[in-house]
Parts: sequence; structure tokens; C-alpha cells
Amino acid sequence: VLDSQYGMYVWPCAVVLAQYLWAHRRSLPGKRLLEIGAGVSLPGVVAARCGAQVILSDSEELPQCLQSCRSSCLMNRLPHVPVLGLTWGRVSPELLSLAPIDIILGSDVFFDPKDFEDILTTIYFLLEKNLHAQFWTTYQVRSADWSIEALLHKWNLKSIHVPLHSFGADKEHLASSSMPGRHTIEMMIISLAESEG
Repeated sequence: VLDSQYGMYVWPCAVVLAQYLWAHRRSLPGKRLLEIGAGVSLPGVVAARCGAQVILSDSEELPQCLQSCRSSCLMNRLPHVPVLGLTWGRVSPELLSLAPIDIILGSDVFFDPKDFEDILTTIYFLLEKNLHAQFWTTYQVRSADWSIEALLHKWNLKSIHVPLHSFGADKEHLASSSMPGRHTIEMMIISLAESEG
């Protein structure tokens, strides 16, 4: 899919997150995963092909992205993977009725700073509901001013940096892009911070 709209292109972050899932494929069977902002859904498709129970989601306001999720499932012989419309920052019946999950996936969801808090409120809600879950996310460093540290603190979340070389994703053919500009990809795992008292 070579359409440069947000959810219609396989961005380098998706390839890196898919590589992380592939590196951890033996731990995926039986795990319940939710991919947010899935778009073309490469990480979720890889997880499902590795035996995870996957739910794909994108904004309910972007029907073309939801259709892209469904198309990716069909092309990869995964017709039974559910696709949900979940909009960041919005508590919807779909969000409230989600089955328990172990891992939340998000590749390049931290793209537009105006969405950062909505993303993290949704993540916080999901982690509070699934206390042992983690959010595995890859992002592209686009600005020296880009940071979610204050928002992580505000929402009682913590992050651990995952070096790309630790799962073989530091290779140019994985983390690079033919698009102009700088394309430094990073990965982190976000979870609930320890509660005080």
C-alpha cells in the first residue's frame, strides 16, 4: 500500500515494531494484543501470524483506515481478526467492552503532538483495566523538542527504552525510509508506574 496518508502506508516504525514482535514470536501464542492506530496493521498481522489473539483498531472517524486493517487481514489469511473503531482520548462502548489484553501495540502513533495526551489517556485507561499489560511502541524522532516525559508523569506511566540492536532492528533495510529527511526510529515499552503508598 503506497498511499502517504497516515494509515495507508507501511511506515518505518511499523517495520521496526514488527521486527520486535518477530524477535519475541515464541512468547506470543495465547497472548491477547490490541494494536491502536493500526492503519496497514503490519505489527498486528505479524503478531496474529505468530499465534497471538489480535484486535486491530484505528480511529472510528477514519473508515478508510479501518478498511485498510480489514484488507491487510484478508490478504494475510486472517479473516477472523476483529477490527474496531477506537478514537484516542474517547471512552466509547467499544473501548469499555474490550476483552482483557496483555500487550498494546502502537507504531508511529506519536506523530502529532496535539494527539499525545489523548493517546496516553487511552493507554492509561487500558493499563488500569489490565494491570499487567504493557504498551510496546516505536516512534520516529522528528524534533529535539519532542517529549512525552511530562505526560508520562502526569498519567502515572513509566517507559523503558529498548535499543534497536537488541532485537536486530538497527539494520538500514529495516529502520530506514526512502522519504527525505531524518528517520531515527526509537522503541519504548510503557507501563503503569508504581503507585505511591
